[in-house]
Amino acid sequence: MYRVWSFLTNYSLLLILGAVTALIWANIDAHSYHHFVEYPVWFNDWIGVDYDYWKKLYGDGYDKYDAGGAAKVLSAHYLINDMAMALFFGIAAKEVWEAVVLKNGSLRGKKAATPLFATVGGMVGPISVYLGLAVLLGSDTYDAVANGWAIPTATDIAFSYLVGRIVFGAGHPAVRFLLLLAIADDAAGLIILAIFYPSGELALEWLLLSAFAAVAVFFIFNWLPRRMDQHKQDRPNSTWVRKTLGFWPYAVAGCVSWYGFMASGLHPSLGLLPIVPAIPHADRAFGIFSEAEKYLTDLLNQIEHALKSPVEIVLFFFGLLNAGVAFSAIGDATWLVLAGLLIGKPVGILIFGWLAARPLGLGIPEGMRIIDLVVIGCVAAIGFTVSLFFASAAFDAGPVQDAAKMGALFSFIAAVISIVVGRLTRVEKQEA
Repeated sequence: MYRVWSFLTNYSLLLILGAVTALIWANIDAHSYHHFVEYPVWFNDWIGVDYDYWKKLYGDGYDKYDAGGAAKVLSAHYLINDMAMALFFGIAAKEVWEAVVLKNGSLRGKKAATPLFATVGGMVGPISVYLGLAVLLGSDTYDAVANGWAIPTATDIAFSYLVGRIVFGAGHPAVRFLLLLAIADDAAGLIILAIFYPSGELALEWLLLSAFAAVAVFFIFNWLPRRMDQHKQDRPNSTWVRKTLGFWPYAVAGCVSWYGFMASGLHPSLGLLPIVPAIPHADRAFGIFSEAEKYLTDLLNQIEHALKSPVEIVLFFFGLLNAGVAFSAIGDATWLVLAGLLIGKPVGILIFGWLAARPLGLGIPEGMRIIDLVVIGCVAAIGFTVSLFFASAAFDAGPVQDAAKMGALFSFIAAVISIVVGRLTRVEKQEA
């Protein structure tokens, strides 16, 4: 539990603090809260939201700022959600990349087949429940909320993993199954965000800039030095690049790639994804919560460790700038998000996990029962971080977005439900 608690304190406690502060602030003085969220950091012609759109969001008082004829506004919300959160998604991409390509990676080989099937169910189930119930509520409601179908597909890795260990015990194979599912869910979430939630008009030719940045930095600062060091035990070129230049070439490439994503119309928070595979990485994966990871000396892990404190701060401001919802905003989208998570997740994971394990003959880990898939589904229903992000991407600021965010916040009730369902299904805890 120490490693899990350490991870939570590193990445989640400040996030919760920011979210709680936002909830209190928005319910005491919504006007000042929303002015803080849309505070103009920089008026310019290159980065940010369109000035007219920002003016609409900011409301009364925007005219006290001199925009100087600028076309765009870098607001506090844009600075965090579209720029700084790229660091968070970069870390998520790092974990997915290692799980897929490295020796002992958790998403390699047959052992990952059933969790991957279950992940599909954990997305199809919530989407079906969300959209199905929206149809039953009438065409007006459906039209208003339909674009939020991806919100209940998310799984918060850190909190789900913690609750999973509380329910199953640290040594239960269901915990590893849950972690595989959560990592795959993260990967699918990144794909959904890129394809279905563009931040503006699509101009995909700009992605060539991101691709060029990734290929160039890989070739010049990764592949070429290693090629020049063949048959040289002291690796002089690779050592010089690493000691002298460090992470800076990849930081520059990351900025270029981010700009390419922004200009393409895709969500710019995904801008670091092409750069992650270009960074020198470890030879084998030890796992997202493994103690061994902090002793690895490859550049990719060193960058992740260096980003720990900045990402803590980013997540605090993410919670502060996104979770400020008045309790009066509870509405149809709130209940649809909750239904998708609390009903769709367990049902989808059970059905698809059973299909993979039994009819398809892929099996489940030794020591796990089919009924454990229901409990895993309940644990995976904690959406929180990524659900909040999807809510911000799916809807314009307003009552529907606020209602959907409230559903993401309320998804913490899945932790209590998981413990109850675990007892009802007689889960036998297995400590490490």
